[in-house]
Amino acid sequence: MSTTARAATAKSAKTARSARSAKAARVARQASKARRAVSAAKHQIGDPYRYGATGPGAFDCSGLVQYAWKKAGVRLPRVTSSQFARIRHKVSWRNLKPGDLMFFNGLGHVGMYVGHGKMIHSPRTGQRVRIDKLGGWRKSSFVGAVRPGA
Repeated sequence: MSTTARAATAKSAKTARSARSAKAARVARQASKARRAVSAAKHQIGDPYRYGATGPGAFDCSGLVQYAWKKAGVRLPRVTSSQFARIRHKVSWRNLKPGDLMFFNGLGHVGMYVGHGKMIHSPRTGQRVRIDKLGGWRKSSFVGAVRPGA
């Protein structure tokens, strides 16, 4: 192998390592922000549902996730349909990670995955922010999920 060919191969390997480490850094930054968003959402447990509310003190479903991610340094659109449409990183049910936004009922409801088969959300009028298990009904009404900050 010529010196030029060896130099090109070494440069290519260095570029590949650099790309992998940049991706790993992006993934780590997103995971850190997701942990902060989940923590912010959990601090709202017990707050009442109020249509159109974005906190603090009361939330609707999209207002809760917007508030939590804002605390993590990520701006999200206000309503569920825009949150789903504008966040480009889509995620399947099997690949959910804490912080991912889960959409249900034809984009009529959003919650945040917190891990271990559970999500936090602000359900509806008369209810409070809480963590629920993701059972069969949730899976059957699942529309899709997105990963903010990715």
